[in-house]
Amino acid sequence: MTAATDAVTDAPPRSADLVGRGLLALCALSAMVAVAEGATRVAAAPAEWVLTEFWRTAAYLVFAGMWALLVARPRSQRGLWALIVLHKVLVTAQALLVIDLPGAARTAWVDGALLVATLTAWVLCRGWLAWHRIDDGGGTRP
Repeated sequence: MTAATDAVTDAPPRSADLVGRGLLALCALSAMVAVAEGATRVAAAPAEWVLTEFWRTAAYLVFAGMWALLVARPRSQRGLWALIVLHKVLVTAQALLVIDLPGAARTAWVDGALLVATLTAWVLCRGWLAWHRIDDGGGTRP
């Protein structure tokens, strides 16, 4: 078999790929909603918390971008899946550890749902193939 034949054989079914990319797009969209909510928090924050709220809001923007990169080329983003999953596992676990604190339950639900959606998309899009350097139709390979 040639490398091109292997790449076609390893590619996920089109329907699974589209559902996976749709889940990633929803994750990106949810992060953009968090950016909008964060902007209101920055505006309302006391002076000593403005930088912290801005940092958090900028992080939502970075996550929206990371999910958007996965939507565009899910099998070409080495390590990006792992970074997102690691962050979501850590934040969800921390929220569960401090579940009695204000906002912890919401954080556990939201980040837990994002974790499940990202892992589901990883399976559907066969995200592990990023390490195999196949072309997923997004253009020339790096």
